[in-house]
Amino acid sequence: MKKFFKQSLLLGLGLLALSFSLSSFAQLSMSLTSAAANNALVQNNNSFIPVEQAYQVDLSVEGNQLLFDWTITDGYYLYRDRFKFNAVDPNSQLQPPIFQTGKVKWDDYFEAELEVYYKSTRVALPFSTDAQQIEIQIESQGCADAGLCYPPYKQWVTIDLVSGNIDISSKPSASAQRGNSANSSVDTPLSLGWVLIFALAGGMILNLMPCVFPVLSIKALSFARTHQSERSKQIHGLAYTLGVVSSFVAIAVVMLALRSAGEAVGWGFQLQSPGFIIGLIYLFFIMGLAFSGYLEIGTGLMSIGQSADSDEGSLSSSFLTGVLATTVASPCTAPFMGPALGFAVSQSSAVALLVFAFLGLGMALPFILLTLIPGLSQRLPKPGQWMDTFKQFLSFPLYLTAAWLIWVAGRQTSVDVVAAVIVGLTLIAMAIWLWKLDQAADTKSWQPSINKLLAALCLVGAVAIPAAGLSGEGKVARWETYSPQRLSDLRSIGKPVFVNLTADWCITCLANEKVALSSEAFYQTLEANNITYMKGDWTHSDPEITELLNQYQRSGVPLYLLYPQGNREAQILPQILLREMVIDALNSVNEQNRRF
Repeated sequence: MKKFFKQSLLLGLGLLALSFSLSSFAQLSMSLTSAAANNALVQNNNSFIPVEQAYQVDLSVEGNQLLFDWTITDGYYLYRDRFKFNAVDPNSQLQPPIFQTGKVKWDDYFEAELEVYYKSTRVALPFSTDAQQIEIQIESQGCADAGLCYPPYKQWVTIDLVSGNIDISSKPSASAQRGNSANSSVDTPLSLGWVLIFALAGGMILNLMPCVFPVLSIKALSFARTHQSERSKQIHGLAYTLGVVSSFVAIAVVMLALRSAGEAVGWGFQLQSPGFIIGLIYLFFIMGLAFSGYLEIGTGLMSIGQSADSDEGSLSSSFLTGVLATTVASPCTAPFMGPALGFAVSQSSAVALLVFAFLGLGMALPFILLTLIPGLSQRLPKPGQWMDTFKQFLSFPLYLTAAWLIWVAGRQTSVDVVAAVIVGLTLIAMAIWLWKLDQAADTKSWQPSINKLLAALCLVGAVAIPAAGLSGEGKVARWETYSPQRLSDLRSIGKPVFVNLTADWCITCLANEKVALSSEAFYQTLEANNITYMKGDWTHSDPEITELLNQYQRSGVPLYLLYPQGNREAQILPQILLREMVIDALNSVNEQNRRF
């Protein structure tokens, strides 16, 4: 029964890795919905207009300059550094564009201070040509203040310099298409050959990354533990290769599908999902525990479900090992992968998939050589105690990778989600401890026990707690930040105010937030009684909050103050709150107003 549990756990980890690799398919349906929304003109706060209506351009010619005038819809803006101008005709020369001064703002999409344009802007483009007609490709990119960022938008402008006719289209002319096709037919074979070499090399270098090296090492050393025939090793090598290559191609298919739906995504787009990042954190943590020896599943983690007692073993185990290797390689990027990836995303789907397949082939190549060349596998070190020591040493790169991914998740979300992930990791460790405790007590019983039930609850909590944290991300704050001046202004106009002085390190404060100050009934009661909700965060030293605490003879948080209308003294609520207590206190504001 213990062997059955071990194999079940291994198979579950393999399927979990496979689901992580393909989980981004869920983003496809969301992106298609977003693309449909962009194509429907619905004027409300929750919808966005099409890109061609958000940014409209007019063109005029003055001497040797082309003047592009953009009209930008309210609530939308264009990036200065995302403008690009390219002459389609090689006989036409374009000089650097001349921009107006825009507004500098912090941009969450690019995470940088960028210069942007609201309402309108003009770009002057000097040019020279001997032709009577000039055709230019222009590219721009913008976002909406409400949160949507459009992918780069390309337009083609044809100017007849004799008649003065100007045509602006979202599609290139027939001559431009012929030119592009001719250039592609000349350049693609040579470029593709070099790019495939870069892809192969990049995939090979990927094996040296701390994400992948432990997986490849343990898989390779597993040959030293078994007595498989050369033919069996070769078959398993091919199965591993198929797992790696198919995973690369599967992720590439999703990426290309998203791009065709109008999404501006590139390789590694799955790492933009906090849920995927958290899944990787858990996976690296569990692998680290296995390498450390805390989770006693040995080398089986890297050859899922494979039996060391069988010469043939399970081909599905080697396939899933390839999937696992690709999954854990997601956060790593080899130096040689850059040119190959940049080329792939700009080519047709068939060429792009070929490049990604070569990336996977390069990653699997060391293992292929190990299985196809008998002399290499025979030179592997003989098994011994050193292999267990080496395996334990390899756990530390996995732990460090998990720590780095926790930092990435924090950058994408908030410290609340980071705390939830750390709690989840603790629950995973506790679940394993409880299960091992139960197995040590009775290794022959498969009947449910208290320890097993508690272990299952820990695993459920490890998934549910971060999921709850992610569901709360992106919600608009429904309170105002406390300041003495703002409080004085509200009271001077006779508005009731509820003040919550709190801190992140205050357990009582956080408990009160969850129990009494975050429900929809609480916010509805505030709105019904026209009460302004202010929150003062004392996580860091704040003299203004300290002064208010001292005013009410308090040395720390929490402190809850309910100011009625007028100049009457604030009502101090208890430090331990219940939802009904708070709602009754808020409703009492109107009763006090009627008495006075």
